[in-house]
Parts: sequence; C-alpha cells; structure tokens
Amino acid sequence: MLYQLVHDTTYEYTGVAEACHNLARLTPRKLPHQQPLRWQLQVDPVPMAQHAYDDFFGNRVHSFAIYEPHERLAISATSLVRVASREHVNRQASLPWREVSRRLRVCREPETIDALQYVFDSVFVRGLPELRSYAQSSFTAERPVMVAVEELNTRIHREFTYDPKATTIGTSVVEVLDRRRGVCQDFAHLAIGCLRSLGLACRYVSGYLCTNPRPDARRLEGADASHAWISAYCPNLGWIDFDPTNGCLADDRYITLGWGRDFHDLSPVKGIVLGGGASTLQVAVSVLPLANGHQQQQQQQQ
Repeated sequence: MLYQLVHDTTYEYTGVAEACHNLARLTPRKLPHQQPLRWQLQVDPVPMAQHAYDDFFGNRVHSFAIYEPHERLAISATSLVRVASREHVNRQASLPWREVSRRLRVCREPETIDALQYVFDSVFVRGLPELRSYAQSSFTAERPVMVAVEELNTRIHREFTYDPKATTIGTSVVEVLDRRRGVCQDFAHLAIGCLRSLGLACRYVSGYLCTNPRPDARRLEGADASHAWISAYCPNLGWIDFDPTNGCLADDRYITLGWGRDFHDLSPVKGIVLGGGASTLQVAVSVLPLANGHQQQQQQQQ
C-alpha cells in the first residue's frame, strides 16, 4: 500500500514569542516492510537554524530554531511511504515467557542487550505490582510469550473503552487501569507496563493508522492525530507489533514513525519558547491511501 501523509501542527500564542527551539520526530522509519519515498518539512516562520540527526533509538529528529518575533508557529510534515504486508509470525513457536524473561536477565548477545533497555522503568511506565496482577491470567506457566502477549492485547481491547476525554498526558497507568478508559497512548503504556512487570522487553511505537483502507475492513480506533502501539520481544522471533487499542497485530495499515521506551521518547513535536504567553495547539493528520490508480482520503483532526 502506498500512503501520502500530512501531519500539521499549529501553535497560536496570546502574545508575541521572541524565540523558540523545537525538535520534530515526524519522519517515517525505513524498515524491511516500510519504504519512505519522499519527505518534506515546512515551518512558518522559516527557521534561522536547523539540522537533522538520529536519536539514541535510531529515530530521525529535525531540530530547528526561530529567532524572530511571532504569534503563530506552523509545522507541516509531508511524506510518501510504501508499506508492504508483514511476514506471518507463528506465535506458537515463540519461547515460553519465563524463558524469555530469564534470557533477558542472563544472556549477553548484542540483540538481547539492546532489548534489555526496554525492560526497565521509564518516565511514563513502571512495572508495578498492579500491572503484574492484571497481566498474570494471560501469562500462565509455560505459555509461549507471543501467545500470551496476543491474549493480553485482546483483553485490553475488550475490557477498556476508547475515550479521548477520559485522560490527559499526566494520567498514570494505574489510573488508566482503574478507570478502564483512555486513548491509544494510555493502552500502549498499560500493555508495556504489564510486560515489564513480568521482566519482558516491550517498546512504545509511534506512527499513523489508516483506519479503513479497504471496503471490507472494520473502522479502527485511535487515529485522531497520530497512533501508538507496542512491540514485544522474543529472542527466536525478534520484535512483533501489537495494537492494544484495536486488539490486533500491526499490518499494512500501520505506518511507523519511530519507537522508544514510552511517549516521552517520541513526542512528535516538542520544544521551548521565550515569551508568547498562553498557547493553543491544533494537530491535523491526513492519511491518503494511493492504490490501483484510485485515492481514498481520510482526515482526522484534534
């Protein structure tokens, strides 16, 4: 599937901002199943300084600074990305989850060491006893790890309600667990916390979701701006992406921007501003599937 993506971010200030420094993580990653073909970033006012680099996790970051008075900042990222179907993974062939947890503790192969960083607590996610208790019914003694993750993924989708008004960026994972409501970011953090509480490696994935690219597909939740899901690790299979918001595995409807320990590592745009007073933020995402000479446009606004 070929996608044209537009991600617009606009800040309106009540006063005059004298200067600002910003980081944008809006570039789709190059992956075996995903090929970015074109990408462009436009900023108004035009930055006086800018450069690009890869962060610790390999995500592309664009840094830019504006040193002129402005009352509005507009950032628009446009991408053309080709996404292929992912290889089928036999979840039954994955190692027992206790064995995976053991290997993460004792093995020192480069791949395992890299995965180990996603076992520890991070800014928004901690492996708490409450999360372990919730996850435990899916992780019975010798169950293959990816079978257990898939059941947990399905349970979160079934037992929690997608509600954009229920949480804020400051809502804790335990509050989400208690309320049984939230958005894709909350459900991703919840699933990550459950796996980390069991000594398993899980990372937060940020990107876009085409909610209904095919006439026969049900509409999926969680694409009002950008989307978030999880990637779980097993030594003999690698990383597998699950979407707890929709209770499914990621497929060619999912466009990956990047990954990290939690949302703190992957905020699409963040920065600091001098002056400006109060501000309002508006985000609009457009996902346009392009296939067989026909176009179907989906637009979501926050």
